[in-house]
Amino acid sequence: MASNVNPTVRRRRLGLELRRLRELKGMTAEEVAERLLVSQSKISRLENGRRSISQRDVRDLCGVYEVDDHRIVDSLMQMAKDSRQQGWWHAFGDIPYSVYIGLETDAASLRVYEPQVVPGLLQTRPYAESLIAGALPESGSADIEKRVNVRMRRQDRVHAEELPLRLWAVVDEAALHRIVGGKALMREQLEYLIELSRLPHVTVQVLPFEMGAHPGINGQYAILEFPDATDSSVVYIEGVTSDLYLEKANDVHKYTVMYEHLRAQALNADQSRSFIENIAKQYTMTP
Repeated sequence: MASNVNPTVRRRRLGLELRRLRELKGMTAEEVAERLLVSQSKISRLENGRRSISQRDVRDLCGVYEVDDHRIVDSLMQMAKDSRQQGWWHAFGDIPYSVYIGLETDAASLRVYEPQVVPGLLQTRPYAESLIAGALPESGSADIEKRVNVRMRRQDRVHAEELPLRLWAVVDEAALHRIVGGKALMREQLEYLIELSRLPHVTVQVLPFEMGAHPGINGQYAILEFPDATDSSVVYIEGVTSDLYLEKANDVHKYTVMYEHLRAQALNADQSRSFIENIAKQYTMTP
């Protein structure tokens, strides 16, 4: 379940409001930066919610924008205070993709395309351990365990009794054939995937090899949608050293259309379960 105060989402909402006030004032980010003697990049990071914002920052910006309504200023100051609180993931220390976790924690729905592996929210612990260890060969056991524990904690959204995450996953056939941790472990993982696919709020579709080229050929991505209408959808693309977050309406629309094409080309939910079951049986029959 999402916490009552999600710092990542608070930063996004606050950043959007500050951008709106700047635009109402008719100022550019560069002009604001010059007035406050800060870099333009700082203003941009504050507005896109990627940087922690202090109450002093809010006070200074409201001064530049000549916001006279004390109720608005007080509300923004409170949002700044809330945005500096720590989410559950901070208890695990430094997490490279903490921004994404904050968004996922508050999302109402998640649509994901995975070309290589089983989606993280649908992984068993042994599969996650073997996958992370293989993907990060230079990481120590403590770091791997931390990442696995975070991944397991993220899955609480899928198993929540109230307001669970609506998850739609399109998985390439390659992910089902990639033997992570051995055949017995893969059989267990695929059986677990089938089990979760039967949940009313989880849909799993397989994109078989025979479909050939498709809109997701360039790689993994996810689309997050939020319960609050004021929070725009976000497209998340995971990178090796940095991640990409797309929030412009045109970008989100393009990826949404791509996803609809992927869903249309993939096997339906029942066909996908049968497809996964057949592959799981192969792991049972072979030594």
